[in-house]
Amino acid sequence: MDLENLLPAIDKIEKSVSAGRTAEAIETFLELHLADQAEVFNLLAEEAQGALLKNLDIPSTADLFDELEDAETLEFADDLSIARLADVLDEMEPDEAADLLGDLPPEVATQALAEMEDPEDVLPLLGFPDETAGGRMTTSFIALRRQTTVEQAIRFLRNVGPESDVPYYLFVVDREKRLSGIVGLRDLVIAEPNIRIENIMRPDVFFVTTETDQEEAARTMARYDLSALPVVDDQRRLVGVITGDDLIDVLEEEATEDIYRLSNVTDTGLEPESGVWDQIKGRLPWLYLSMVTSLFAAFVISRFEYVIAQVAVLAVFQSVVAGLGGNAVTQNMAMTVRALALGKIAPKRAWPIILRQALIGLMMGIAIGVVVGIGAYLWRGNAYLGVILGLALVGNLAVAGVAGTLIPLGLKSLGQDPALASAVLVTTVTDSMGFLLFLGMATYFLGYLT
Repeated sequence: MDLENLLPAIDKIEKSVSAGRTAEAIETFLELHLADQAEVFNLLAEEAQGALLKNLDIPSTADLFDELEDAETLEFADDLSIARLADVLDEMEPDEAADLLGDLPPEVATQALAEMEDPEDVLPLLGFPDETAGGRMTTSFIALRRQTTVEQAIRFLRNVGPESDVPYYLFVVDREKRLSGIVGLRDLVIAEPNIRIENIMRPDVFFVTTETDQEEAARTMARYDLSALPVVDDQRRLVGVITGDDLIDVLEEEATEDIYRLSNVTDTGLEPESGVWDQIKGRLPWLYLSMVTSLFAAFVISRFEYVIAQVAVLAVFQSVVAGLGGNAVTQNMAMTVRALALGKIAPKRAWPIILRQALIGLMMGIAIGVVVGIGAYLWRGNAYLGVILGLALVGNLAVAGVAGTLIPLGLKSLGQDPALASAVLVTTVTDSMGFLLFLGMATYFLGYLT
């Protein structure tokens, strides 16, 4: 729901709380969809947030915490007593509860775990980093034994099915809990009651290990159109499942990360309303690096001061060379970073792509260089200036085609995030090379320009 459509509910809840009608405020809040509840809760005044958090029942609080972002959940969890926090954790989805426990101070997390009634579903998840499949999975899934009959399986589902988050197909395991296959609900329903599950299951099943990166897990789910992805340990024992909502969260986080890093923001948790110091820490270091690279480009220009002093019009056109080169290299870099993120480029087999991008850059350079060169001649009445400008653009766009592809691939092969440093490095390359080509040729043809 759009924010404008939520404003009446926000206003009603805040007025009800101010008037002491907490029950009315809670009723209005619970009428909203779960996703809208999280949005509304974040926008409420602190007084209203505190009143809701204090008076919501445990299941509703758990549902709210499941919908909130991790940082938001942590902030509001600080307002709960250990006993209430433990009750909420028991009601939360295991993966979300594990994320919250991992973010809490160690002493608080230990006390909350001790107070929980059913910590068994959460404890196995605490040992995995958040960015791995193990950190993303939930232990809430349905697994059937190979020897189970269809009738036994259906009877079992009648008891546990409504609480499961994996409604469309079920996982099959052997005696050691190793993943053996999957069986769809449709196959289960139409099969004869006495048939064993192993006779109707599909043995070929896609899975990931607990150490698999969350981005790779998301790509696997998207590639094979899976609504749930089993996660196994090093013995192929089924330990958890990644569901569709987790996939959406991963894709959103990875997209945010790539966008921020392409813009040289190191902290992907930053928002416009983040604290002043947090924003400075997340952005200033890369501005310093940008400053250094800009000074290098300025150094290149400084080597041609005497040329610019004699032909001042060069200062007008050098920004054209750098600007077009920067735009072209940004296009190439965006394509390359996206392809790397989706697993469509392997750094070891990238040379044909690099050569293709160099050819494309050369062809675009010719197309743009001719137009700009003619424009410069018509404007300034000097054919040599147009030729120099056009040739500089041809060379710089060819360089942009190579740099925009090669630098992200090089960073990836070195184990670095290709999105994090690419923007600064490729801009430095095209700016410096553009100035060098343009001013270098201007120096060579100085007599014709004056």
